[in-house]
Amino acid sequence: MLIQGIHHVCIKCRKDEIEKVKHFYGELLGLPILRSWGETELEGFMFETGDGLVEVFTNAENGLPQGSIRHFAFKTNDVDQCVKIVRESGYQITVEPKDVVIASNPPFPIRVAFCIGPVGEEIEFFQEK
Repeated sequence: MLIQGIHHVCIKCRKDEIEKVKHFYGELLGLPILRSWGETELEGFMFETGDGLVEVFTNAENGLPQGSIRHFAFKTNDVDQCVKIVRESGYQITVEPKDVVIASNPPFPIRVAFCIGPVGEEIEFFQEK
């Protein structure tokens, strides 16, 4: 199977909303922070849900066109094949497949690509390495 599930949902918040986000997901729902980046988690962090992640970036601007949910990511073992399929079907690839090491603690090597779905949604294809 090419798609293996939802890897994560990404939320954007403003720096002045960090504590509210941590309180809701971390304290109210009991989700532990799996990894973080930036000084004292000021740039972003990931909550572990048990079967996927909630990724939080703290650089939101007012009036995000897509709301606070930035994108969703499909977990896959073949980012390039996903891109090939959607490109051949006429969908826009917004970020070509690339290898990245997220500078988190611990470092997190991945391969990713992004496309725009049929109703304008942003989709990430996400492969852990």
